[in-house]
Amino acid sequence: MSNTEQIKITLPDGTVKEFPKGSSSMDVALSISEGLARNVLAAKVNGELWDAGRSIETDADVQLLTWNDEGGKYAFWHSSAHLLAEALEALYPGIKLGIGPPIENGFYYDIDFGDREFGEQDLEKVENKFLELAREKNTFERKDISKADAIKYYQEKGDEYKLELIDGLEDGSITFYTQGNFTDLCRGPHIPNTGFVKAVKLLNVAGAYWRGDEKNKQLTRIYGVSFPKQKELKEHLERLEEAKKRDHRKLGKELELFTFSEKVGMGLPLWLPKGAVLRDRLTEFLKKAQVKAGYDPVVTPHIGNKQLYITSGHYEKYGEDSFKPIATPNEGEEFMLKPMNCPHHCEIYKSKPRSYKDLPVRYAEFGTVYRYEQSGELHGLTRVRGFTQDDAHIFCRPDQVKEEFIKVIDLVLYVFNALGFEDFTAQVSLRDPENKTKYIGGDEVWDRAEREIQEAADEKGLKTIVEYGEAAFYGPKLDFMVKDALGRSWQLGTIQVDYNLPERFELEYVGSDNQRHRPVMIHRAPFGSLERFVAVLIEHCGGNFPLWLAPEQIAVLPISEKFADYGQEIYRQLQATDIHGFIDHRDEKIGRKIRDAEVKKIPYMIIAGEKEQEEGKVSVRKHGEGDLGSMTVEEFINHINEVKSKELLNS
Repeated sequence: MSNTEQIKITLPDGTVKEFPKGSSSMDVALSISEGLARNVLAAKVNGELWDAGRSIETDADVQLLTWNDEGGKYAFWHSSAHLLAEALEALYPGIKLGIGPPIENGFYYDIDFGDREFGEQDLEKVENKFLELAREKNTFERKDISKADAIKYYQEKGDEYKLELIDGLEDGSITFYTQGNFTDLCRGPHIPNTGFVKAVKLLNVAGAYWRGDEKNKQLTRIYGVSFPKQKELKEHLERLEEAKKRDHRKLGKELELFTFSEKVGMGLPLWLPKGAVLRDRLTEFLKKAQVKAGYDPVVTPHIGNKQLYITSGHYEKYGEDSFKPIATPNEGEEFMLKPMNCPHHCEIYKSKPRSYKDLPVRYAEFGTVYRYEQSGELHGLTRVRGFTQDDAHIFCRPDQVKEEFIKVIDLVLYVFNALGFEDFTAQVSLRDPENKTKYIGGDEVWDRAEREIQEAADEKGLKTIVEYGEAAFYGPKLDFMVKDALGRSWQLGTIQVDYNLPERFELEYVGSDNQRHRPVMIHRAPFGSLERFVAVLIEHCGGNFPLWLAPEQIAVLPISEKFADYGQEIYRQLQATDIHGFIDHRDEKIGRKIRDAEVKKIPYMIIAGEKEQEEGKVSVRKHGEGDLGSMTVEEFINHINEVKSKELLNS
């Protein structure tokens, strides 16, 4: 019998291997192949991200992570943030460090430079130092440290930011990481050594309040991105350039869709005529689908009594992120701008007695809500203070939950398909098992709701990931993470199961046993919010909307004033068949009119000149494709209707 105690390591494919106690994930990789080991950046041990070289002391499930895994990128960019801080300390001795986390595409570090000036012109120098340090191939060494020693270390450095972070940590849970001459407070994980980082680009410099609080000092935030290969960095920078061209704020202005006004207020979008048409088409599209799916439309006010949101729990959870209550002339009476639609829908449900035969009841509303986002967090249409949710709430019996949930999944998929969102993952967002105090309701209802969501997703064959701690405070949810044309991930669409609001609002129905029962509530929003959805859609399609959705579908272009009447007659016929756009009456050459229509991304251009008038036809050009030839107005109308039908039929 061996004196070395063995542990069992279970791999993702179910393979079980034995290793000496204290072996690492890297040892596991080496047992498979040296080629794999050379590419391992980190590991998941029992679902937790670990350094690949960290000792495993008990039986464990192990997943090896490379650059192709999200966890591998997380460790890579986390390590790159440490390299950035090391480079900055080397170049600017005496700086103080805030935090330096990995983010979705790269990393950042918040720095207090003191009296020094630091700007975009300094980034290249830091990049060069970064790469010089990376080439040293220093290992990332993890060390457990007592709270007292951690405090002593940063007191000697005079770094109040790290001391504040340590103050919130429990003794016995604190770790330092060291690479080369640099040490940082960090829980990890990190890549095996700095040599994996072969390419870096520091993208920009911004201001960031310490811990996101405007009352605190503003630090300098340096954003960067890094890769294992120079070629990957080049491709990423090309995608960033394309993203700039597709930026919804830029295209929104160019296409005259929306604007903002300081006098109206930050984060409160103003929809221009073309943007309003776009909104209306989206809402009408979903309204028709909802009617077919058995939803009843409702309308609720933009404000509600403060007590309504105290009952729902929204005031306790979101009060700080809401606009301040509005006091009325009546003493003690306060109203709030509506932060959520669901409490209002609960009261509609409660407006009359319900029988088990009445359920499910489905209420849908395009309801505008208001939340006081910090000014530094506002960003175009993706982060605003007033937004419209395509909100609906389903009140059903417990035995109807899974069936209703699956129907909502079908509706979300219908929306995504119609708008060209093909690449998405369904995120099953569950409670944080380590901190249940953030949520309302007991274990029994949470366990049931989480199980039903996972079963529904499995039955629909969705590609899913599970994220703990991402549930809403009142229930678990299924969030749809959609990738756009540039490969960026956005959270669009959500479905949530809620056993708690019906309890808080004392909602009831009379069952077949003639007893009173609580309904279950399903919250759902396929768009999420119209503002955010439109922003993502603009960037996904680069402003080239599907024909059925485009605010202006055609531009009629008379070659000269001589053919203006013929152009007007064509336009009148098109308008009569619900094809919308405009006539370009300007005294410009036809080439200029065509170019301008292309810039405005008008799907079809109808050219009306002498030849077309004589033949009773039009010449048709398609945006981005060019000349489609000559056809009668009737043939063109049939073509347009066929294209729109195909777009919607695919969904």
